[in-house]
Amino acid sequence: MKTTELRQKDVAALQTEVKALQKAHFGLRMQKATQQLTNTATLRSARRDIARAKTILGQQQAAATPAK
Repeated sequence: MKTTELRQKDVAALQTEVKALQKAHFGLRMQKATQQLTNTATLRSARRDIARAKTILGQQQAAATPAK
């Protein structure tokens, strides 16, 4: 998922996106554990997608809250 796509979403949509990415990552981990996963690079990309989404979510939440 590209950052431009993520930046267009609001906070609620980003939270659901993070949850969906985490579920997908869990499924990939289970496939790896049962040796059904052929392309292990997808684990790395899923992990980075989660980090990217969480970073943008944090930025948007910080921008939405007033500074003290």
